[in-house]
Amino acid sequence: MKELSHPLMHNNFTKSDLSEVKKLLNKKNIVLTQSSKVEEFEKKWSKWLGSKYSIFVNSGSSANFVSIAALKVINKNKYKNEIIVPALTWVSDINSVIMNGFKPIFVDINLNNLSMNNSDVLKKINKKTLAVFITHAQGFNGLSEKLIKTLKKKKILLIEDVCESHGATFRNKKLGTFGLISNFSFYYAHHMTTIEGGMICTNDKNIYEMSRILRSHGMLRESGNKSFEKKVIKKNKTLSPQFTFLYPALNFRNTEIGAAIGLNQLKNLSKNNSSRSNNFKYFLNLLDEKKYWKAFDLKGNSNYAFPIILNTKNIAKRNLFEKNLIKNGIEFRRGTAGGGNQLRQPYIKEFSKKINFNNFKKVDHIHFFGYYIGNYPSLKKDKIITICNILKKIKYEK
Repeated sequence: MKELSHPLMHNNFTKSDLSEVKKLLNKKNIVLTQSSKVEEFEKKWSKWLGSKYSIFVNSGSSANFVSIAALKVINKNKYKNEIIVPALTWVSDINSVIMNGFKPIFVDINLNNLSMNNSDVLKKINKKTLAVFITHAQGFNGLSEKLIKTLKKKKILLIEDVCESHGATFRNKKLGTFGLISNFSFYYAHHMTTIEGGMICTNDKNIYEMSRILRSHGMLRESGNKSFEKKVIKKNKTLSPQFTFLYPALNFRNTEIGAAIGLNQLKNLSKNNSSRSNNFKYFLNLLDEKKYWKAFDLKGNSNYAFPIILNTKNIAKRNLFEKNLIKNGIEFRRGTAGGGNQLRQPYIKEFSKKINFNNFKKVDHIHFFGYYIGNYPSLKKDKIITICNILKKIKYEK
């Protein structure tokens, strides 16, 4: 069979994006560091999403970290130091929890949406639970009515990682608008790009102001709240108002160039999301259900990739599957995003010593037998058919 070239991503940075960057660079008295373009992008993103406030940062990982850091500052009950997280997520979600002094409490996932098992979440809630940090993985919604109602009743905070699910919905409302804070990524391979970039979104004014401060070295002048700034300055008369640092923080800012690209990419995001969703439904319909998991929950989905889960637990057959993908030029990632089951990663050993992996069978199956391959707006149906035919011919049934 003729080799097929199918990378994870294709043409996510367009000629139109380049044109917008050139326009910016050709301006007189140009400012390239965070300025008016960043503010414009934040406002337009908020309007697209349906949130009051947005804070543009230099990566989705930074969005994760600043969000949890802001949570740490506003958390007055230090006894509540546990945050429930999925075992399948990107490494920065877990590291943001750990590096801000919280204890991650892990739960298994559902195969139908690759997100945390809501029943497991409810079982893990106790008096020390401060928040649930949910990852809407691979374009699927991870929320349920019961979870939202229970968290509200128990006054437990919800944080949404929507880095892989721009435009996905629950109850016809965009993900990222249900929790106290939500995070998005604009990495090159995601739904839209600023090359590197991320966004923190919230309807809470205190979280917004705190995130602005933490984004910029912990500097008071970044809060955007003049009344608050005056009060702090009055208490710290020996300090320069321009250089008063409230909290230990680093520089997580993005640039005017990133914002210019983001503004241009945002124009086509909804249209591109629709193309990706249609691609995935077409792909899923062609998959052989004897070999591959097909029972995904497609309601409100927005998949930037094609998830593939093998219906086998045989490593030799899995290796044969991978060999065939490589032979046919299909780029893939095993374990989906983030390296599979985070509990098997070296950085988490301190928290996984007493873990019973029998309680994490679903995420372990993804770890060893789950994949994703590229799904982009320009992908044609004939190529999807070719890919599915290749997958169908691989012999590795149960």
